[in-house]
Amino acid sequence: MFFDIGGLEWITLIIMAIVIFGPDKLPKLIQDATGFIRKVRTFADNAKEDIRSELGPEFKDFEFEDLNPKTFVRKTLVGGEEDPLGLKELREGLDLKSVLDDKPAPGRVSTTKTPAAAGGAVPSPAAAGPPLAAGERPPYDLDAT
Repeated sequence: MFFDIGGLEWITLIIMAIVIFGPDKLPKLIQDATGFIRKVRTFADNAKEDIRSELGPEFKDFEFEDLNPKTFVRKTLVGGEEDPLGLKELREGLDLKSVLDDKPAPGRVSTTKTPAAAGGAVPSPAAAGPPLAAGERPPYDLDAT
């Protein structure tokens, strides 16, 4: 929370606090703020313990961090070391670097355009498909639009 504030900003905040509250009231203000933060933390810890005790013994290993969507999906779908959905194989097959570099992944056919002898760009034979007859409309893909 406070890690994105630089040193110059901290110094500015401290000087502003001294100017606004004065050097005689500032220690009392800091003491009150730390006391308030301490009370909020104990209240939150007590609430967590009450929830755990109310859930019963079957939820004794329940952690509130498990409610984070990333943690929940990782534990529920992926199952720790197990891979019931085959996501590990999918992750290993995905070559993100080649996608970002616009290069085909190893073992895949390129669908990029290659320069023609006349200087224009024509689709590569792998991406062109069968030639169209005269007056035939190109196929329309509803999923691609």
